[in-house]
Amino acid sequence: MTDASDLLDGLSLEQKAALCVGASAWTTVPEGARAVRMSDGPHGVRFVADEHLAGRESEPATCFPTAVALASTWNPLLAREVGAALGAEAAACGVDVLLGPGVNIKRTPLGGRNFEYFSEDPYLAGELAVAWIEGLQSRGVGASLKHFALNNQEFQRQSIDVEIDERALREIYLPAFEAAVTRARPWTVMCAYNRVAGQLCSQHPRLLSAILRGEWGFDGAVVSDWGAVRDRVAALAAGLDLEMPGPRPRHVQELVTAVTEGNLPLATLDAAVLRLQRLTERAAARGAAAPVDADAHHALARRVAAESMVLLKNDGLLPLAPGARVALVGRSVREPKIQGGGSSRVNPTRVDLPWDALLADLPGAQYAEGWAADLRPDPALIREATDAARASEAALVFLALPGELESEGYDRTDLTLPPAQVELLRSVAAVQPRTAVILNSGGAVDMRAWIGEVPAVLQAWTMGQAGGGALADVLMGRVSPSGKLAETFPLAIEDTPAYLAYPGENGRARYDEGCYVGYRYYEARRRPVLFPFGHGLSYTTFVYDDLRVSASSFDAGDALSVSLSVANSGEALGQEIVQLYVHDPVSRLRRPVKELKAFAKVTLQPGEVRRVTLELGERAFSYYDPLHARWVAEPGDFDVLVGASASDIRLRARVTLVHGTELPFALTRDSSVREWLADPRGEPVLAPMLPQIRHGMASAMGSDQDHQAIGMDLDRFLMDMPLVSILAFGETSPDVSAVGLVDELLARARGDDRTAEEVTA
Repeated sequence: MTDASDLLDGLSLEQKAALCVGASAWTTVPEGARAVRMSDGPHGVRFVADEHLAGRESEPATCFPTAVALASTWNPLLAREVGAALGAEAAACGVDVLLGPGVNIKRTPLGGRNFEYFSEDPYLAGELAVAWIEGLQSRGVGASLKHFALNNQEFQRQSIDVEIDERALREIYLPAFEAAVTRARPWTVMCAYNRVAGQLCSQHPRLLSAILRGEWGFDGAVVSDWGAVRDRVAALAAGLDLEMPGPRPRHVQELVTAVTEGNLPLATLDAAVLRLQRLTERAAARGAAAPVDADAHHALARRVAAESMVLLKNDGLLPLAPGARVALVGRSVREPKIQGGGSSRVNPTRVDLPWDALLADLPGAQYAEGWAADLRPDPALIREATDAARASEAALVFLALPGELESEGYDRTDLTLPPAQVELLRSVAAVQPRTAVILNSGGAVDMRAWIGEVPAVLQAWTMGQAGGGALADVLMGRVSPSGKLAETFPLAIEDTPAYLAYPGENGRARYDEGCYVGYRYYEARRRPVLFPFGHGLSYTTFVYDDLRVSASSFDAGDALSVSLSVANSGEALGQEIVQLYVHDPVSRLRRPVKELKAFAKVTLQPGEVRRVTLELGERAFSYYDPLHARWVAEPGDFDVLVGASASDIRLRARVTLVHGTELPFALTRDSSVREWLADPRGEPVLAPMLPQIRHGMASAMGSDQDHQAIGMDLDRFLMDMPLVSILAFGETSPDVSAVGLVDELLARARGDDRTAEEVTA
């Protein structure tokens, strides 16, 4: 690495400022002969050869299944393979940094960019992001982890101001970023467009410096989302190293002027230059790229697509028998939806059509278009489809959200499918009871109108260029479906956690649901859903048994191992995703009913039994306490829950955390009796005094009989009153005030050696 002092000494102030602003749509200002080239590409390399034609169609590249599909595999090893393949293709194009992965949480199923994001759950999103980044960077191509932070809707995404409580920020919206930064060490992190607490993310010192660098130790470069910088000086001061795209000569001059006039420390600019130099050196170290095996990457895309598909419902219809007479209904049989819209859109190297792939297994299949290109119901097309379905042994109805409904830049307006598709499906199902639905969408759709009329539903997502072949593999039983939902499918949009707060008003989005996002909300409200988080069926069955924990009691900081036996009790090869949730029965702060803390995917032959072991660390039992500004593991009992989905818990065990997180003293003059008794240092001080305190309060208010006459439980009445207020009722001594007595009790709780009786006296 170049000596830092030599680098800085060799650059003028103007040159340093220029390095902090892009040179073109995709490249940085060269240091010597080397510039860093970037490209869109969470699920494919969107490489545009002419850097001045950013809107032109990109060069052909493998279009892998999008993040919503990859997440449904619950397979970090597969995510790592995808990352490595993307790295190989990026390197072959001369791309140094790929803009991804996107780990923003799916707060609402209406999010227009949800197909590019992993999950509603931060733990699952973090595990997949870590693997994806490790795979990508193993090929000498850097990741740009995005969008930091709270970019959870497209509506007014460049200006919306997010109002969120600290606990929700820490427990839901930051953990995936934290896991990726601390474990995978991405080369860059991309800021979001939106505001948080009034400040643009591009100039947010708490996010970019205090948390990202200070708490998590990020040593890479912070890059702006394209066009996100409003004030270049404020952004650099906050910790944003590189503004994209360029050139922006005015912003370069603003940096120079700010340093010259003393409004920006030169050391701040120098630190950004050194981080960008490190990025350049990482890119330059890659060496010559190997040729890309396009066939191998297409085969990988097919494997990912097949493993991502979620069998939502199956009453014995699937898999199909080879040679069966089947009606293939719907335009997406020949015009499949493989990705969403926006900057991630890939020009695929090829596309496998479901029609071509299925015809090899079902040579007698009939095709019916189903609906017109303009999405209006067409009675003639529906009659054609029902005739084909009636004359067949089964019908596969392919439904898809129109491509323009799921895109960067705007959100979905509802969860409904086009009316023409729903009418088609119901008409086919009315004449053919053996009807399966194949869904191409980047998220949940409303199925209430028809879910009870069909025996099988397969969620195929935005399935990438090899999705047609993958569909044939799953529908014909060559691959047993193993995907599981990484997000809850609600019954209706009105049921969702953010329904009343989304999209916001007067430029503000209030995250009033707090930590209760996705399954955390539905479980807490006991609200029924269409399909729960973690749900997915198979062509075989699995039995869970013999749950064991490494210790029934443990201390904070100890690792806890949880193991169980999983058996394939069916007749087909299958993969099962074992999910481990933690439940805290009693907590000082309210917590979700259960939270995902570990998972494993296991492949089993028919009759095979395998031992699965999952590890839990301290964070698995912790919540974030804003009072102490830290993660807290409270002593007490916890339930370890193992199951096949958030709603299908098969095994459980109780463990006890004996010694939890040691916290600073938090009692104050305003603390209630309940808070005193919940504090490990306050309880021994106050408990011996309670009978006397109760007696004094009763005397001040009247006899116990008087309390009963007005329907009062005095003990419950006292619990949430500040101790100082209770003592004030009995304050008769001119020498000791209620405030003074509480101060003495606080001193005792902190470690004063006087007894409670001495303090009282």
